[in-house]
Amino acid sequence: MNNLEIYIPLPADYLQIIKVWEASVRATHHFLAEEDILDYKSLIYNEYLHQVDLYCAVDDNQIIAFMGINEDMIQMLFVHPDARSKGVGKKLIEFAIDQKNITKVDVNEQNEQAVGFYERMGFSVSERSAYDASGKPYPVLSMELVKQPFFINF
Repeated sequence: MNNLEIYIPLPADYLQIIKVWEASVRATHHFLAEEDILDYKSLIYNEYLHQVDLYCAVDDNQIIAFMGINEDMIQMLFVHPDARSKGVGKKLIEFAIDQKNITKVDVNEQNEQAVGFYERMGFSVSERSAYDASGKPYPVLSMELVKQPFFINF
């Protein structure tokens, strides 16, 4: 990830974003039925990408990850499998916290790698829902950024 930069995508980038989304979901969301993946893919492309502020991680002119933010919440974060464990997700989260003041994220409970990632980034579970936003039985954890204590050295 030598030339990693954060980029605000254009609608012309949405097909590339959907490819990243699908590759990421297939690598991490083994609990989803194929029918659900196809349903979500359509929703992401036709609705959800238009409802958030999008930011992409780009390396050598290729979108390798993206994040959608709405107010103080990360609505989506997906990293291409080839770019996982290379600091890309961390860079997007740090950008979201430092530049966009996000404090919340929802994550599928069954995506244990993502839950652990957000915990390492300083989030903790504040609430659990048995269903996702589409009403499907995929439990969602609402997580909030835990503020680090502020110490003054005398």
